[in-house]
Amino acid sequence: MPLGSLVHQLQHATLTTELVRRTRQGQQQGQRLCLCGGVRVARALVTSALARQQERSLLVITPTVEEAGRWTGLLDTMGWPTVLLYPTSEATPYEGLDPTSEITYGQLQVLAELLRGQEPLVVVASERALQPHLPPKAVLQANCLTMGRGNATDLSTLAHRLGQLGYERVNTVEQEGTWSRRGDIVDVYPVSAELPVRLEFFGDELDKLREFDPASQRSLDTIEQLWLTPKGHDPLIAQVLRTAIPPGLQSLLGDQALASLQDGQTPRGLRRLLGYAFPQPATLLDYMPSHGLVVVDERRSCLAHGQQWVDHAASQLEDLQAEMDHPAAAALVRGVMHLPMTTCLERVDRWEGFDLAELDTAEGHPHHVSIGARPVPCLPNQFGKLGKLVRDQKRQRTHLWLLSAQPSRTVALLEEHDAITRFVPNAQDRPAIGQLLEQGTPVALKATGVADLEGVALPAWKVMLLTDREMFGQHSLASSGYVRRRRRAASRTVDPHKLQPGDYVVHRLHGIGRFLKLEKLSLSGEPRDYLVVQYTDGLLRVAADQLGSLGRYRANSEQPPKLNRMGGSAWNKAKERARKAVAKVAMDLVKLYAERHEARGHAFATDGPWQADLEGSFPYDPTPDQLKAIVAVKRDMEAPRPMDRLVCGDVGFGKTEVAVRGIFKCVTDGKQCALLAPTTVLAQQHWRTIRDRFAPYPIKVGLLNRFRTATERRELIQQLAAGALDVVVGTHQLLSKGTVFKDLGLVVVDEEQRFGVKQKEKLKTLRK
Repeated sequence: MPLGSLVHQLQHATLTTELVRRTRQGQQQGQRLCLCGGVRVARALVTSALARQQERSLLVITPTVEEAGRWTGLLDTMGWPTVLLYPTSEATPYEGLDPTSEITYGQLQVLAELLRGQEPLVVVASERALQPHLPPKAVLQANCLTMGRGNATDLSTLAHRLGQLGYERVNTVEQEGTWSRRGDIVDVYPVSAELPVRLEFFGDELDKLREFDPASQRSLDTIEQLWLTPKGHDPLIAQVLRTAIPPGLQSLLGDQALASLQDGQTPRGLRRLLGYAFPQPATLLDYMPSHGLVVVDERRSCLAHGQQWVDHAASQLEDLQAEMDHPAAAALVRGVMHLPMTTCLERVDRWEGFDLAELDTAEGHPHHVSIGARPVPCLPNQFGKLGKLVRDQKRQRTHLWLLSAQPSRTVALLEEHDAITRFVPNAQDRPAIGQLLEQGTPVALKATGVADLEGVALPAWKVMLLTDREMFGQHSLASSGYVRRRRRAASRTVDPHKLQPGDYVVHRLHGIGRFLKLEKLSLSGEPRDYLVVQYTDGLLRVAADQLGSLGRYRANSEQPPKLNRMGGSAWNKAKERARKAVAKVAMDLVKLYAERHEARGHAFATDGPWQADLEGSFPYDPTPDQLKAIVAVKRDMEAPRPMDRLVCGDVGFGKTEVAVRGIFKCVTDGKQCALLAPTTVLAQQHWRTIRDRFAPYPIKVGLLNRFRTATERRELIQQLAAGALDVVVGTHQLLSKGTVFKDLGLVVVDEEQRFGVKQKEKLKTLRK
C-alpha cells in the first residue's frame, strides 16, 4: 500500500474537510456534487481521502468492467484494508445462459464480505451492478452457514445443509462448491473464499478449522470461523420453486429440470427465474452498509453504457415472450430484472456521496467543483530536468512524493543533479515521512505493484506525485492483490484475438470443439461478437461476454483430438475418467511419500573442522535465505532416511554454494557425489567452482562430458567404480549404461526440469 501515507496526508488537509462539508450540504439540498478536473489517479486519491476522513466504506461505480478493474488496482495501493472488485456480466437475464462460475463466485465473495459487516472497505463495480440481479439481502443472509470452533454440529445435518446450499459431494475437494467427508473430517470449498477449509470434529463438536491447499491437500493456517454462502443463486430460487410449481413454469423448465427439483436437487438455468422467485430482486446497493458512500465515476458514460444494455434486455424479453406458447410462462419471466438507467441513478442519488469527472467543465452536471489536478511532465531518464523540477517544487513548498520500483537508484540519480530526496523503506512509517515532508525533503517510496499509475500534481493540496512513468518511461504492473484475484480466471479463459481458425477449445458443458471464426451478429438490433465453434453435430456460437465457459485445449500428444457432440455423454465420461486418473495419481503420490518416509538411508555425520574451514573460505556473507537452505540440507543429510529436496532461487542467488557445502559434507563422510547439469557449459562451470573450492583438501573431482576423449571417459568411469573418484560433474553422459558408482551418497541435479522423462527415470535408479 505505497500510497496509503499520501492518502493519510490528504485526508487531514483543510481542503478535504471543506469538500466533505460541501458534499454533505449538497446532499441535504438534493444537489449531488461532482468533483471534476483530474486523471483517474487524482480522482482516486481525493475520493479515498474524503472517505477515509469520515471512516466510511465506499462503493465506486464505473462505466465499464475494464474501468472497474483499473480503479480496483489503484485503490488497492491507497491504504484501504480491503478492496473488492465486483464482477458483472454483459449477458441479460433472458438469454437462458448462467454467468460463468468466476463471475458468480466473485460476486458471492464480495457479498459475503458485505454481509460480515467488516469495515471500512471498498467495492468497485461497473454500472451493471445497479440493475436488479440478486436475491434479497435477508434471503441470502438467512441461507449462509456460519461455523466456529467449539460449535456443536451433527455431521448428518451438516451434510444435508451443504446439499441444500448446492454443494456437490466428491471424493477429493479441489474445486469451489464441493465437499467431502472422511470420518470426523469434512473438507469444503466455499465459493466465496480463496481456499478450501478442513473441519475437524471431535464427536459432534467442531474442534479445529484449517485452510488447505487444494492441489497438495496439505493443511495450512488455522482459522476461527467458516462463512459459507450458497453455491450461486440457483439453490435459493429452487427453494421457492419447490413450494409450488405453476403449470406455466412446468412447460418452461422441462421434464428433466422438474424431476431434479422434486428430488431435492438444483437444476441449471434457474437464474432467469430470479424475478419470479423474488418479485423485488436486489442490487448491489441493497447490500452496502447504510452509512457507506456511493461514488459515480463519469455519470454520463455510465448512463449511456447502461441504457444500451437496458434496451437490449427489453428487446430480448419481448422476443422471449413472443416465442412462448403458454401465456402463464410469459408472465413468469416478467420480473423486475431490468430498469431504466435513469431509475438506477436516481436510486444512487439517495445515498450520500458524489460524482467524479475527468474534465473540468463536467458537462451536463449543474453542481461541480474542480479539484484542480494537473498532469506532470514526462521526462524519462532526463534527470537534469527532473532535478530542476524537484528543486522548483521544493522552493514552492510542495510536498513531493516519488514512487519507484528502484527508489535507491532514483534517489542517487537525482542527487547527482543537486536534488536531495530520501528513501523511506517502510511506506507506512508516517512519522518519518511526515518529518521529511515538514523539512521540505521529497520522499521516495518503493512501488510494490501498482496498477496503471501515473504522476499527478494537486496544487490545491500542495502535493505532487512522480512515478516511474515520468522518471523512466516505465508503466507499473497491476497490484499484487488484483493479480491474485484475476490470475485463476484468466488462466482458464481464451483470448479470442489469439485464436486461429482450426484451434481447439474446450467448452465446460459440451467439451472439445474447433474454433472457426469470430463473427458479429445483430440480435434485436444490438451487434455483438460471437465465437463460432464447430462440434460433431453442429455449430455453437458463444457470446464474447461468455468466454469464461471456454478454455484452452492442452494435450501432450500432437494428434488432433476427436470433436465431441453438443450435450452428449462422451464429454462427461471423459471428465469422470480424468477425475479417476487424478485420484490414482494422488494415491500413488501418497504411497511414494510413505515409502520415502519409511526408507532407510545413510545418516551423515555432523559437521567437522574441515566443514567449518571450507565454509569460512566463502568470500561473501551468506544471505539469510542461503543459510536457511544450507541448514535444511544438512538436517536432511544427517537424518536416517534419504533426502529428496528442491532448492529454488533465481540466477545469482547462491544455489551453487548450497550445493558445494552439501557435496563437501558428503565426501568428507566417505561417500561419492554426482552433480548433473543440463549443458556442457554449466557442467564446466560447476566443475571449476568445485575444483577450486576443494583444492586445499585431498578430494578428487572429475568432469564427464562430450569433450572428453573415449579413453578419458573410460578411465573416469573406472575410477568411479573403484571409489578412486570422490566427485564427478557431468551432463547426461553420467546417465549412460556403463556408469557405476562404488558408494554413491548424494546426487545434485541442476535445473532438473530440463531433463527428459527417460533421464529422470535413470536418476531414480541412481538414488536407490
